[in-house]
Amino acid sequence: MSRRHRAEKREILPDAKYGDKVLSKFMNNLMLDGKKSIAERIVYGALDRVEDKTKRAPVEVFHEALENIKPSVEVRSRRVGGATYQVPVEVRVERREALAIRWLIGASRKRNENTMEERLAGELMDAINSRGTAVKKREDTHKMADANKAFSHYRW
Repeated sequence: MSRRHRAEKREILPDAKYGDKVLSKFMNNLMLDGKKSIAERIVYGALDRVEDKTKRAPVEVFHEALENIKPSVEVRSRRVGGATYQVPVEVRVERREALAIRWLIGASRKRNENTMEERLAGELMDAINSRGTAVKKREDTHKMADANKAFSHYRW
């Protein structure tokens, strides 16, 4: 790592269909081996399926689903006097979004539907209704932070 200065954040261009930067980030995370057109096809297909089911604007549904997945607190390991404590800390906004995207993609990949498009649409539908693997991951994170509230005075 360079000691000179922090690396600049790259500017992400909004996606082609909806003009949304978060959706573009999501596609970039979903993409494997640099195959962006396939990632776009999967995301747009999933959003079309969700739109058919909910009869609402797909980007609005996507943001609502992400909002239901974003964690507000997490635990970080902190070593104090030979013991390691799980200290609950607030999650920064950028990390909150990144975690939600990562959890949504991970949960989608583990589902049992046939195509990735179906899996992603199913996970988005579950996230809107506050259920599903990604939302459960958030709940588990919050429970862990709540259970370790006693160590919050070790926050740095």
